[in-house]
Amino acid sequence: MSAVHELIIEPGRTERTYWSDLWRFREVMYFLAYRDLLVRYKQTAIGVAWALLRPALTMLVFVAFRRLTKVVPSDVPDAIIVLSALLPWQFFSTALTEASGSLINNTNLISKVYFPRLLVPAGTVVTSLVDFAVTLGLLAILMGWYRVVPSWQIIALPMLVMLTFGLSVGAGVLLAALNVEYRDFRYIVPFVVQFGLFVSPIAIETSSVPKRWRLLFSLNPMTGIIDGFRWALLGGHAALNLWTLGTSVAVTASFMFIGIWYFRRTERSFADVI
Repeated sequence: MSAVHELIIEPGRTERTYWSDLWRFREVMYFLAYRDLLVRYKQTAIGVAWALLRPALTMLVFVAFRRLTKVVPSDVPDAIIVLSALLPWQFFSTALTEASGSLINNTNLISKVYFPRLLVPAGTVVTSLVDFAVTLGLLAILMGWYRVVPSWQIIALPMLVMLTFGLSVGAGVLLAALNVEYRDFRYIVPFVVQFGLFVSPIAIETSSVPKRWRLLFSLNPMTGIIDGFRWALLGGHAALNLWTLGTSVAVTASFMFIGIWYFRRTERSFADVI
């Protein structure tokens, strides 16, 4: 016979037990992620193929850009150079877009049931991992086709995925909270994502950026993450700038701290404002 857990609601209780409640209510995050996956794939005409089609078409556009602008060629095919950068970018951009509107899209759940609201945007980031896995499969097929074999640096890939996950959660929860307070942010997020696509080293490598601009370029946290992914996947064919990667780690940690702090600061009023 299973034990019965008694929940006592009293002033200040949620503040004292919030972080333990995140673990206790973790099934809510799993349910939200599972629900979003069903909505995204189960009743679509092409199903998982859509998750392949989007990065494939984006890759073709950037490959054409490299050819037209006569970017200095690498000893790795352009398709792999571009797709290895699109891999973390698509994960981040999808997670950021979905997380920013997650609270608004779950108004009924938030206004009627108690659970740590942080699980809502976190669940959308977990959902984005599925798209990431599909794109990773496409990259693996291309690397096999062109006979590009990763070296020992591939062991760093899980840590880079976690770094991208952390950046997505930090920025996502910040924008989710801001979107509840100020609905104008739903118009700002698509612009930020689109702008970020063009200021990230997807079509070019960071080493191709003029030296006087590299410091400013590295302030984009996705720059170090993309460079790290290329280094981990392509081995000796791509360079790793530790300064750029360190900047990405610092910016990610800042977003995690500020995002969670602001989310917790405004979370108590979500049910009333939303």
